[in-house]
Amino acid sequence: VEDVLNTKTAPFDIRFPSTNQTKHCYTRYIEYHKCRKERGPDAPECDKYARYYRSLCPSEWIERWNEQREMGVFPGPY
Repeated sequence: VEDVLNTKTAPFDIRFPSTNQTKHCYTRYIEYHKCRKERGPDAPECDKYARYYRSLCPSEWIERWNEQREMGVFPGPY
C-alpha cells in the first residue's frame, strides 16, 4: 500500500481541460491496469498511473471498480 504522504496529484492533461475530472479519473484507472497487463503486475513504470488515479478518483469508485474487476464484470477494457 502506497504511503499517503507520497501521493501526488496527476499532472495537467490537455485532454481534460474542464474542472469535472470524472473522465480523467477513469482514464488514469484504465491506463494503470493496461500498463500492468502489458508490463506485468510489479512494473514500476505503472506506479505513476496508480498515483494519478488515486489522487483523482473518489475511493468509493475505486473500491467498486476493483470489486467489478474481481468479479469479471468491470465495463472497461482492462
